[in-house]
Amino acid sequence: MRNEVASREDYQAEVEAERIAEALVFASSQPVSEGFIADRLPRHFNVRAIMLRLKEQYAPRGVNLVQVDDAWAFRTSADLSFIIRRDENEVKKLSRAALEVLAIIAYHQPVTRAEIEDIRGVQTSRGTLDVLMEAGWVRFRGRRRTPGRPVTLGTTRDFLDHFGLEEIRDLPGLEELKGAGLLSGRIPANFNVPSPLMSDELAEDEDPITQLDLEELGLLTPGGASQD
Repeated sequence: MRNEVASREDYQAEVEAERIAEALVFASSQPVSEGFIADRLPRHFNVRAIMLRLKEQYAPRGVNLVQVDDAWAFRTSADLSFIIRRDENEVKKLSRAALEVLAIIAYHQPVTRAEIEDIRGVQTSRGTLDVLMEAGWVRFRGRRRTPGRPVTLGTTRDFLDHFGLEEIRDLPGLEELKGAGLLSGRIPANFNVPSPLMSDELAEDEDPITQLDLEELGLLTPGGASQD
């Protein structure tokens, strides 16, 4: 009898944990991290297991629970998104230069501005990077341990969310790019699409960005106040 009561209590606690996790994600306009959810549960639960169960429950519905890196968000089901977008204002399209730079950063991160220009064969304007940063898709990662200590760039969680990717490894590979017509069928035999860094951890040749670095880059005023 005591075991039955304990089992019933455990089940009820698990159901309540699911309800809390569901409410936290529903109330947020941004993807919610598993750590954030875990901190707000009444006791220790396997958050990943909870979220995967919720994901399965929402899979056939008009709103899906989707994973974005180590975070979760509710998004319109892909097959219904055209209904929602029909009444939305058209999002301003990126220029060809901005798309090229975004693709290079996504596949080659961590990458410096000089490396982007070397790959493209042309200079990259500050305005192009500003557009990608204002969109929230590109961020400063760190500083390369080379002469001049250039800043390294990488993609953000918002980038994954916008393009419907759970993690950076979900970027299309060579065959998918060719199938979508984004690569010519007459590409060199030795051509391959680079595999982006799978983690947000700094690479061996990167140092973290400090407050002094942010001031130098114009992101903070001296003393630590953020620029508006």
